Formats: sequence, structure tokens, C-alpha cells
Amino acid sequence: MTISDSSATGYEWTKSSFSGGNNNCVEVAAGAVPGAMPVRDSKAPAGPAIVVGADAWSTFVDGLKR
Repeated sequence: MTISDSSATGYEWTKSSFSGGNNNCVEVAAGAVPGAMPVRDSKAPAGPAIVVGADAWSTFVDGLKR
């Protein structure tokens, strides 16, 4: 699923704490889509964004932590 440019602007986006302020990271909109995690490129804040299932996102983040 993809969120279009126009609808990606209505969410509260959070940038990764590992971005270091260089705007070269991803942003997520936790809670915006039930059971899923919208993800977008921080360099393109107007969208579009992809939507990843909540379980897949959790698995991805857990893998990064290891």
C-alpha cells in the first residue's frame, strides 16, 4: 500500500533518532494507520509514503537492533 503525496501530510511524523540531523533518514507515522506503519523518506516530507504491516515493521526494527 502507498499513501499519496496529498494524504501523507496529515500525519504526525517522527524521524529516526539515528538521523543525526542530516535529514538523510526515514520518518514513521506511528498510530496513523491501524495495524500498519507508514514510512517515508525524510528528504521528501510531502510524500509519498509506503505502508508496512505492523508485524513486518516490528521484525525489521528488531533485526536492526541485533
